[in-house]
This record gives sequence, structure tokens and C-alpha cells, in this order.
Amino acid sequence: MSGFTLAVHELSFVPEGDEVVVGRLDTGSYAVFPPDGAELLKRLTEGMALDEAAAWYEETFSEPVDVEDFVATLHELGFVRDADAAPVAPAAPVRFQWLGRAAFSPVAWACYLAVLVAWSVTVSAHHDLLPAPSQIFFVKSLLLVQLVITFGQVPLLLAHEGFHILAGRRLGLPTKLRLSNRLTYIVAETQTNGLMSVDRRKRYLPFLAGMVCDVLVLGTLGLIAENSRDGDGGFSLTGRLCLALAFTVVMRFVWQFQLYLRTDLYYVFATALGCHDLHDASKALLRNRFWRLVHRPERQVDEGQWTEQDRKVGTFYGPFVLLGFCVLAGITVFASIPVTVSYFRLAAHAVGSGRIDSHFWDSLLSLCLNAAQTTALIVLSRRKRREQRRAAPTSLNERVN
Repeated sequence: MSGFTLAVHELSFVPEGDEVVVGRLDTGSYAVFPPDGAELLKRLTEGMALDEAAAWYEETFSEPVDVEDFVATLHELGFVRDADAAPVAPAAPVRFQWLGRAAFSPVAWACYLAVLVAWSVTVSAHHDLLPAPSQIFFVKSLLLVQLVITFGQVPLLLAHEGFHILAGRRLGLPTKLRLSNRLTYIVAETQTNGLMSVDRRKRYLPFLAGMVCDVLVLGTLGLIAENSRDGDGGFSLTGRLCLALAFTVVMRFVWQFQLYLRTDLYYVFATALGCHDLHDASKALLRNRFWRLVHRPERQVDEGQWTEQDRKVGTFYGPFVLLGFCVLAGITVFASIPVTVSYFRLAAHAVGSGRIDSHFWDSLLSLCLNAAQTTALIVLSRRKRREQRRAAPTSLNERVN
């Protein structure tokens, strides 16, 4: 090992309390190191030989270090590159960074605040603008309602993720949009590689930017609805469409409060408390408590794989999980159930009226489309469970061998 140096990728070092977050900006691979480990890694990245680094560590911290084990950990994290391989080329300049700065400039914030204030004043005078489940049915055609609500959310969802992207690019981070499939749904997610390489206080805006967009969209749709009323004061078709879409925006906004999921607010909460994997740590602690209660200690997982702060916060994270389930219950009771009941009541009235007219065919097609979606959801869900069961033995063998 004498004179041997380690080829290490370019890394970022961000102090956080008593720990240091170290990671690769190009891959988004990060790990939490104690200060002494981070200092040792810095020496290795600067080209210090392994034996010299071990001697430096022992002299500085008055205790020996297992360098071979430390290097093995760096390999597992993907921090070490092949000595013969060329270093990763510097990332190209982030595109549209200027747009990100403009989107969150003082002028932009003033405009967003003006929209919010105007909407709040307008709603206080016209309570029929307040979001309500009945607004979903903006026309009599259930099929048209279903199609518009399904596909009309796409640009609003992209706007939500677009604000996340711009907030990241404002910091010079290579954020991008990724589309993934979850059963029958297409999900848009923002990948923000490098977010852990910036100071903690700078991470809040990228996490909250999507909710800022939702508030802005809600206010804009409400103002359009108000200013497009008919002569008799009722809502025009444009206004009813805006209110229907606004209701879906409100549901997406409220969804973020389900802190038992990895929502935008969950990341804000975890960041504020200095946690790195609060979601998994809290679940593991809860399961371990259960297995200890039923005297099955062999089922417990090693809690040492999470940081001390994750474990400390995870012990009292339960009330926030309960809050998340309360939010889900509220969405179900005050939104999902009323919309579902109204939908089937209208469909049953049209199909069971005895008249074979446009409303009959419209409702029948809508019911068939819903049935097809539900069937596809069940089939794909069962297929996914079968694939997971088939993959489980293989994964177990790989771990054993």
C-alpha cells in the first residue's frame, strides 16, 4: 500500500451540523460522513498516498484507521474511479439558468404575490369561487369531464415540475424532468442531481417551488373564472372549466401534506431537521418497536445504517405520519367520495332513464372507460406483485452468495 494513491471522482463537501454530506454532482450519489472521515477523504482526493493518509489520520485524531475498509466503502458509494479511466469531463453549463433566476427574482415574486392577493380579495367577495367537488362537473357530458380532467392536468402538472426544475437550475444544478409509469398512471418527477451539494438553506426553494406554482395557477384560474362571467353573473364555460381544473390543483396542493410519503413538504421537513433518510428510518424504527413488543428480535433491522439524527427524529415522527393519514382521510371524505357519488348518480340517471339519447351513450362510454381503467389497474397490480415474488428468491440467493 506504500505510495499507492486513489483515483477519486470530483466530490462536494457540505458541512451539516456535526456531519459532512459528501457526494458526486454528476450522479447524485451522496453519503453522510463524520468530520474526521470527510477530512481523510479530502486528503485522498488531493492525491495523498494511502499509507501517508493513515499516518496523518492517526497523528491528527490520535487513533488508527482501517484504510482498506474505508476505501472499500468509497468503492461501494461509487466515489472511486479506475486509475486508467479518464476523469469525468466537467458538466456542461446549465441551460436556462437565467430563466430560473428570472422566475424567482424580486420582480417575479412581486407578481406572484399580486396574483395571490387579487385572488384572495376576489374570493372573499365571491364565495362561489372557493374550490368545491361539484365544480368538477363543469358540463353535462361525463365523458368530456373525464377526458378534460384527466388530460387537462397534464400541462398543470408539467408547470408544477417546471418550477422545481427552474428553482434547481437557478442554483446551477442539472435538474431535468423524468416521466415514469406507475401502474396505469404516468408520473412526472424532477431529478435534482447535486441538490445536496449546496448549503441547506438553499434547498428549500427547489422543494417548495412546485407548491408555489400550484398557488399561482390556482389564483390565475380563479381570476379568469371571475372575469369571464356571463352577463347574468353566472360562470361561462371558460369559467367553469377553470374552476374544475382549479379544484384538481387544490387537491394536488393538499396532497403534499401527506408526510408519510416522500412529498415536497416531507423533504422540507426532513431538511429543516437535518435528516437524510427520515422516511425509511422512521418506518424501520416503528417496525423494530413492533418486533420487540411481540418478542421477535430476529426480525429487527440494524438501526445503525441511519444517522443518529435520523434515528432521533424518527422516534417522534409518528404524529406527523398520523397527520398525513388525516389529510388522506380528509381528501377521501371531502373530495373523492363526493365526486364519486355525484358521478355515479349522474351516470345512473342517464343510463337508467329509459331514453337512448346522447346522455345515455355519453354516460355509458364514460362508465366503460372507467371500468377499463380499473381492470387495467388490477391486472397490472397483480402482474407487478407476481414479478416481485419471482424476483425475491433471486435477490435472496444473490445476498447469500
